[in-house]
Amino acid sequence: MISYLKGKISYIDPNFIEIINNDVGYKIFVANEFSNKIKLDQEIEVFCFQSVKEDALDLYGFESRDKLYLFEKLVSVSGIGPKTALGVLSLATVEEIESAIMSGDASILTKVSGIGKKTAERIVLELKNKFSTEKNIPAGKTESQSEDADVIDGLVGLGYPLDEARDALRQIDKKIKGGEQKIKACLKILSK
Repeated sequence: MISYLKGKISYIDPNFIEIINNDVGYKIFVANEFSNKIKLDQEIEVFCFQSVKEDALDLYGFESRDKLYLFEKLVSVSGIGPKTALGVLSLATVEEIESAIMSGDASILTKVSGIGKKTAERIVLELKNKFSTEKNIPAGKTESQSEDADVIDGLVGLGYPLDEARDALRQIDKKIKGGEQKIKACLKILSK
């Protein structure tokens, strides 16, 4: 089982990278945001999940153990495959995804291709208690989380890509309160 690789990047695609380690090339499927951060010939460390199927042996790579851990939890849910789980990790940070699941907010998951409302609710149902008990965090959606989800939905509705909307929301001053004020602040960032 391959669980970790360190080597030079020899090829970058939006969906996968190739790492050379001891003259052996490994094709590793990664989230878009990970492949966008790296450069050719860069030396990197990748935490891996090895998927074994009847007709394939695939590697999925992550820049941190936290992302690998969340990925493993997602693929443990019936009906969620590695590529769908990778799509979930492309949506937001690990903390935002875990927080949404713990608070029972399945709406963030439905933004992934292949995950409908019922599947998203199943993910929340199966993982909600695992996260809250492991991290000793009480489950329950906060008003701020709900407001942030509404801000992101509003920005996406205005035509901004989901990842840009999330990045803008992360950049605004934490003292700003209220959905309307947050949207205004995000629009200033996005217009630059």
